Amino acid sequence: MTTEANLFTKLGRIWRHRWIDEAEVRRALPDEAMQRLTGRVAASERRHSGEIRICIEAGLPMSYLWRHASVRERAVMLFGKLRVWDTAHNNGVLIYLLLAEHAIEIVADRGIHSRVDAAAWTAMMQRMSAAFREGRFEDGLTQALEEISALLVEHFPLVEGELDVNELPDEPVVL
Repeated sequence: MTTEANLFTKLGRIWRHRWIDEAEVRRALPDEAMQRLTGRVAASERRHSGEIRICIEAGLPMSYLWRHASVRERAVMLFGKLRVWDTAHNNGVLIYLLLAEHAIEIVADRGIHSRVDAAAWTAMMQRMSAAFREGRFEDGLTQALEEISALLVEHFPLVEGELDVNELPDEPVVL
């Protein structure tokens, strides 16, 4: 790719990310949908010791765009910033959705990541992507929540009489 083409590609990406804002997130996932997702995360976490966070971002920050950082890099950074890594059993999972690029990333902490193969995470992201292409953002996130919950129940179930300790907020984060 020529320097000029590379510059146009970079400027196009910057424009796309600056064009989309939080209002676009609210159109994709209105307040009622966010409340339902919060309830689903809370219900899920009553069945296992894991923690699930949902993060939705309209567009990447300028610093990421200028250096052409990947969506995965941003998701991993937010995994740390939102303290998803900081759970007692190392079994936190971040679902990251970037609207400007219609991109999805799932970042799982080492406790659950070591028990689930990469193909399972990839397949989950592909199913979410199919729902998102149809504009069914809440459905895609709900399906992913159910699949992640099943994995966490399988690998990190609560033992009889054990109460769930909610280590992280259940509400989706909108950036």
